[in-house]
Parts: sequence; structure tokens; C-alpha cells
Amino acid sequence: MTKQKTVYFGAGWFTETQNKAYKDAMSALNANPTIDLENSYVPLQNQYKDIRVDEHPEYLHDKEWAQATYNGDLVGIKTSDIMLGVYVPKEEDVGLGMELGYAMSQGKYVLLVIPDELFGESINLMSWGVADNVIKMSELATFDFNRPKYNFYDGAVY
Repeated sequence: MTKQKTVYFGAGWFTETQNKAYKDAMSALNANPTIDLENSYVPLQNQYKDIRVDEHPEYLHDKEWAQATYNGDLVGIKTSDIMLGVYVPKEEDVGLGMELGYAMSQGKYVLLVIPDELFGESINLMSWGVADNVIKMSELATFDFNRPKYNFYDGAVY
């Protein structure tokens, strides 16, 4: 059996483009034999008391929900093998930026995944700086998480 890694699945889901990238990345991870998706941490599936704010936006003003969800996500990053960030240029999610920085501070390998049609567009300097590698979405299903490598992003930064 192929050794499998867990990932913290960082991704925005607030716009149509982010939602498509989210779904495409989940599909690719399901197909990747080096990922243990069942035991990975997906924030949208781990919200406090299973309250999803996309279905109940009123909880965005609930301090207990917010603090518990935030702390749960930090635990997810700490206990996952790898930080995976689904990055959509021009639609950066500030939460993903925080997650990327925190993962780097915890010594996690940080992989950014960009939709193919957006690959090469300028990305935020800070997101670029914490990334150990940046790949196209089409590469995610076959990316070997057991042999992570460093590589530069071909696009520019701002």
C-alpha cells in the first residue's frame, strides 16, 4: 500500500470561482493515492457544533462559534502532515493567508494549488513567500505527497 499523508485543506468558498476550485481540488485529492483524505482536516467539514456559516451566516457574529472554529482550524493545521492552499489569484482569501503563515510557522510543507486557467497570474508576495511549491490544479491528482519538493512559481508577485 502507498503511504498516505494528511492535509489541511485551506480554500476559500465565498465566490463562484473559489467554489469551483474547492470542488476541483477535492476531486483531485480523492484520486490521489498518496493522500489520506478521510483523516485530513477540511475546515468546512469541521466547524464548531457542525454549524456551517454558509448555511447560517448569523453565526459569523457569534463569538463562541468564531473562537471555537478558529481554534479548531489551528489544531487541524498542527495535526496535519501538509498544508494545502487552494489559491485563486485576484480573489485571495485573507483566512487562507493566515492559515498559510501559521502552517509555515509550525514547520509544515506548504503547497499552493492554482486553477490551470489562472496559473501564471500574479499572486500575493506573502502567499508566494511561504509556499514551498506552487502547482497547477491538473497536477494535484498525481502529485506525490510522499516526496514533496521545493519549486518556484512561474508567475509574478505583487
